[in-house]
Amino acid sequence: MKEMLRSAAALGLVALGGTALLTAVDWLTADRIAEQERRIVLEQLGQMIPQQFDNPILDDFITLRDEQFFPKGQEVTVWRARYQGQPVSAIFKFNAVNGYNGNISLLAGINADGSLRGVRVISHKETPGLGDAIEAGKTDWILDFSGKSLKNPETDRWKVKREGGEFDQFTGATISPRAVVEAVRLALEYFEGHQDLLFDTVSDSAGSGGQ
Repeated sequence: MKEMLRSAAALGLVALGGTALLTAVDWLTADRIAEQERRIVLEQLGQMIPQQFDNPILDDFITLRDEQFFPKGQEVTVWRARYQGQPVSAIFKFNAVNGYNGNISLLAGINADGSLRGVRVISHKETPGLGDAIEAGKTDWILDFSGKSLKNPETDRWKVKREGGEFDQFTGATISPRAVVEAVRLALEYFEGHQDLLFDTVSDSAGSGGQ
């Protein structure tokens, strides 16, 4: 009995130590991961921001939640570009939640006329050599969103070709592109129905001393 208790105690200590180690690793790497993602966001924003704007776009943003268009309780950030006070473009940071290996973090720039400036992947956990073809650095697939809208193609064509839609899938990997296409379509639908709200809402930076 004593031997069994000693073994159980040893196993408990090992489990406790392992949990503590994982917690420490998560704590030590969380800030680094967050900073890396922030760097990527700023880099990709530079590719999305329209040339003609005159507002401090990085300080002109709002955050929102809407389960209908951005599922699973995610917080969405929207930067607004304006010229002489008029809306030019909104850049959404959000997740495609149905990726093969989890969330796919995206940026989508939407012009005031409802057309896409472009879409970029910020981060993902899709399978290397298959699902990671959604990255601009891997293939040109993600670049095909530029210029698209809810009228080009029509809403019912916002699917991968295997499902009767407009967008290519990858050999052996349909889930990743399907998730991105669906998420971008929902972002466009949100923009279409909430454009006034998006551009008229006071910037979140105003509440923290921003201009």
